[in-house]
Amino acid sequence: MAGNYPARTPKRGSTELSPGEHSELIGAIIVDFAQRFAPGSELGYAGDTGEKWGYFNEVLLRALGVTVEAHGKMPDVVLYFAEKNWLLLVEAVTSHGPVDAKRHGELATLFASSSAPLVYVTAFPSRALMSRYLGEIAWETEAWAADAPSHLIHFNGSRFLGPYTSGG
Repeated sequence: MAGNYPARTPKRGSTELSPGEHSELIGAIIVDFAQRFAPGSELGYAGDTGEKWGYFNEVLLRALGVTVEAHGKMPDVVLYFAEKNWLLLVEAVTSHGPVDAKRHGELATLFASSSAPLVYVTAFPSRALMSRYLGEIAWETEAWAADAPSHLIHFNGSRFLGPYTSGG
């Protein structure tokens, strides 16, 4: 189902996503996850199954020190939560895997120049699908399921929904 999902953009507009389960999950991340766990955040990027770069706020990411090349393997959603100065990197899992140790490293490298600390989140359409990937999710990341939108699972560490710096 195609959807016109509200997302805070420089023009206060919205972004249109192609039909499909993956796009529906991306819409849920932008609407439900962001409103609950990063209220007022600004959309930096939203991938799209029809057009890889469905929404890209290059100005925002450059202001945070991030330059992404066209061949860079972006997460499905990037949100900037200015209130906490966090850059949330969200992977939407419908057929491909979660933020595992390998993907965590790839994202850390891709966003290494960010002036905002990074928060890694894996989003699932359901807890049932999440359960199939629990053993793969990287430590010091977050997991969220759209069918239980008010809950967040934190995978270990000393912080809950926050960035990890080299000092812990």
